[in-house]
Amino acid sequence: MVDVGVVIVNYNTRELLLACLDSVYKNRGEMTFRVLVVDNCSTDGSVEAVRAAFPQVELIESAYNGGYAYANNLALRRLGFWDQPGRAPKPDAPRYVLLLNPDTLLPPDALARMVAFLDAKPQAGAAGPKLVRPDGRLDKACRRSFPSPEVSFWRLTGLSRLFPRSRRFGRYNLTYIDPDLTIQVDSVVGAFMMIRQEAIRDVGLLDEGFFMYGEDLDWAYRIKQAGWQIWYYPEVTVLHYKGASSRQRSTESIRAFYDAMRRFHHKHYRSQTPWVVNWLIEVGITVFYYLELGRNALRPPGRKGVASAV
Repeated sequence: MVDVGVVIVNYNTRELLLACLDSVYKNRGEMTFRVLVVDNCSTDGSVEAVRAAFPQVELIESAYNGGYAYANNLALRRLGFWDQPGRAPKPDAPRYVLLLNPDTLLPPDALARMVAFLDAKPQAGAAGPKLVRPDGRLDKACRRSFPSPEVSFWRLTGLSRLFPRSRRFGRYNLTYIDPDLTIQVDSVVGAFMMIRQEAIRDVGLLDEGFFMYGEDLDWAYRIKQAGWQIWYYPEVTVLHYKGASSRQRSTESIRAFYDAMRRFHHKHYRSQTPWVVNWLIEVGITVFYYLELGRNALRPPGRKGVASAV
C-alpha cells in the first residue's frame, strides 16, 4: 500500500503540468506515492508530453470533458475507491489521496510533511498547506468557511473585502486569522487537498454535479458532517499560479462558478433557510453572475477570468 495517491486533472496546461510533475517527483522523505494524471480532452499536446517526459505517470485520457469532479473520480476509482459511502476501498488503495492542480509547484518535502501532519492527527479527514501566488501573496482560498447564506452575503456585498479583519465579515477566507497559524477550518482548496482514505470511505467520491467549482467545498462539507476534522497547515508552503485553466474558458468558468454557488446552497442550506431568504439568494446569484459577465467583457484579454473566485 502506498502512502499517497496524487491525482492531477489537466486541461490544456502542458507546460505548467510538466513543471508540476517535476516538482512532485523531486519530493523525498519517508513516504511512497503514485501519480495519476487525468487529461480532460486537451488539445495542446499535454498527453504526448507527459508520456515522453514522465512515463511512470499513470495517464487516464477522459473520453470527454466532464469537469473537475468527474475527472478526479476517474482517478479515485482507479486508486480503489468506490462511489458508495461506507464501502471499504480495495486493499491496495493509498492511505491518503492528494488532489493537486497542475498550476502548483511543490517543495521537495511537501508530501512527507503533509503525511506526517495527518498521521499525527488521526481525527483529521483532510488537510491543506499554505498556498501562495507568484508575487508572494496568500492565495486566500487555501482556508475557508462554508458559504452559508450569511457568509455568502458578506462576501457578495463586498463587506468581506472592506473589513477583512472583522470576525463577522471576514469569515469566508478567514482573513482575520494569521495566515501562519495552524488551525481547523471548514475547507481547504482542491488545488492541494490531502484526504484520508477512511474519510473517502465514509463520504464517497466527489459530486459530479459540480463542473469546475464547489466540488472541494462540497466534499469538505460532507467530510465534516461525517465527523472528521479539516486542517490548514501553513508549515508547508506551495506555489499556486492559479486560474491557468479557467482563464482559457472565461465565460464558461464564470457560469460554472455561479452554478456551483447555487448548487451548494440548494444541496446544503435551502431546506433549512426561510423561503424569502432562498428567493433573495437566487436573485443575488443571478444579478452577480450577469455583473461578472459584464466586467469580464470589459477586461483586456490577458486579464479575463473569474475575479469572484479569488
